Amino acid sequence: MSDRKPGSSDLPARRRPPSFKPRGTIGLLYIVVFFFLFSFLQVLPDLIDLLSEMPPGPAQEEAAKRAAEQQVNVLVSVALAIGATALGAWLRILPGLREG
Repeated sequence: MSDRKPGSSDLPARRRPPSFKPRGTIGLLYIVVFFFLFSFLQVLPDLIDLLSEMPPGPAQEEAAKRAAEQQVNVLVSVALAIGATALGAWLRILPGLREG
């Protein structure tokens, strides 16, 4: 009599394929979103001042564009975005980056 179970074969057991976890892609997405958020927050006080001081129109739009170009510090926005993403991943509060 053999010790084989019915329906079993001599082939080795198949390994379950690893589940796909796009942590890198999600992390990059968080960095981009935080970059735009911190860039907007740098310009927001000037935009609020422009909104209250100038009447709506093309002059206000041009002033807003100039304020955005002059006030945004890209290096600060990138550093804050990377820091916020790293801190969120370390504290495990960002969805998609909790496992690891």
